[in-house]
Amino acid sequence: MKGLKIIVLAKQVPDTRNVGKDAMKADGTVNRAALPAIFNPEDLNALEQALQLKDRYPGTIVSLLTMGPGRAAEIIREGLYRGADDGVLLTDRAFAGSDTLATSYALAQAIKEMGEVDLIIAGRQAIDGDTAQVGPQVAEKLGFPQVTYVEKIMDADSKHVTALRRLENGVETVKAPLPLVLTVNSSAAPCRTRNATLLMKYKHARTVTERQEASEDYLFLYDSRPFLNIREMTVNDIKAEQEQLGLSGSPTKVKKIENVVLQAKDAKVLKPVDKDIDLLMKELILSHTIG
Repeated sequence: MKGLKIIVLAKQVPDTRNVGKDAMKADGTVNRAALPAIFNPEDLNALEQALQLKDRYPGTIVSLLTMGPGRAAEIIREGLYRGADDGVLLTDRAFAGSDTLATSYALAQAIKEMGEVDLIIAGRQAIDGDTAQVGPQVAEKLGFPQVTYVEKIMDADSKHVTALRRLENGVETVKAPLPLVLTVNSSAAPCRTRNATLLMKYKHARTVTERQEASEDYLFLYDSRPFLNIREMTVNDIKAEQEQLGLSGSPTKVKKIENVVLQAKDAKVLKPVDKDIDLLMKELILSHTIG
């Protein structure tokens, strides 16, 4: 079988373990500058599934696509260090404030510009929104079939992929035609660590914008080593309609955010009997904790 062309959708997200009072702006969008940035965890699971296919099928190309500000190029480098072949940073001020609808539109337009693709793999959801909508919306906009809740890609050939889905009450094996979109659960295999050889190879990989802001020390490398050039795309490159981007293309609005801190004031010890469990359920319902 010939190698596959795979695009992994990855996102740089704020570390929600460190949410403070400055986490949101006045307009209801995330204040990303105030939060540490990390590689979205389930996107790492997705990357590992792509890299496993690359290991099994020679000639497979794994490309990363991420949308965000200039610093999101770090996601591309992280993917390169782990085995990806290249990546694209989709960046433009016009994308600021995008909800899932605007984000999926921009990503779908970028994918069209990246050429033919066999497989698009993404994490099930991002920890800064937990909507699980972007992957399926990208599939709909591209007109591709989709398989969600993937735990493992079992097999692939030139026309189909067979995947194992992890559902609430069991597992399901699905065979779907290419081109295809998959979204991957956190229960999938964790992503491999950085490879020391690849880290040395790609440590100076930069976007055009990053090179413009850098010192002169390593600029001579980019002509002789084209693999160090991380591709950037803007609104003009993806032929997007401006009204479908950013805040104007985002019907979802955040009214407010509250930082809730749970404090344990006392504890109850329950016996494993029906009476104690019944009393606990009634107490939780009365306090509106559940129900």
